[in-house]
Amino acid sequence: MHDVILRSFLASQLEAGLALAESSDLLELVPLDAPPVRRYLVDLRCKGLVRDRSGAVTEADHFQVGFRFPDDYLRHVRPAEVVTLFGPSNTFHPNVAAPLLCLGPVVPGTSLVDLIYQVFEILTYTKVTMREDNALNRDACAWARANLSRFPVDRRPLKRP
Repeated sequence: MHDVILRSFLASQLEAGLALAESSDLLELVPLDAPPVRRYLVDLRCKGLVRDRSGAVTEADHFQVGFRFPDDYLRHVRPAEVVTLFGPSNTFHPNVAAPLLCLGPVVPGTSLVDLIYQVFEILTYTKVTMREDNALNRDACAWARANLSRFPVDRRPLKRP
């Protein structure tokens, strides 16, 4: 890699991501490349919601998310290329239509740690926008509006105090 700035950015993401994982009981961060690491697998052991085949909404406690930093990440961001929900595929949230996970606006250079926090807040229903005109999953949006007392699903912090 010839882009010195991107190489430096990627090195700092690895360091900060591993530090967050070390200080969390809910997060495992797996770098998928040799340095400079561009791809990560994140295991989140937090409570979130899934919808089973019968239509029942229940809790799940394990989510896998992939993160990928393309060559032009510091200039342009296409969130669908950066964040991928690997599972469970029946994750139930207004911002999720697996494998898509909508974080809202993501600016170039958003850190790995910030992306992980945004995903965590979505999966735990700490962050939820209940507008059908702005939802990947309109059924989840309507359901969420009718079940506000259940949120957040997981009140534990991502990082130990």
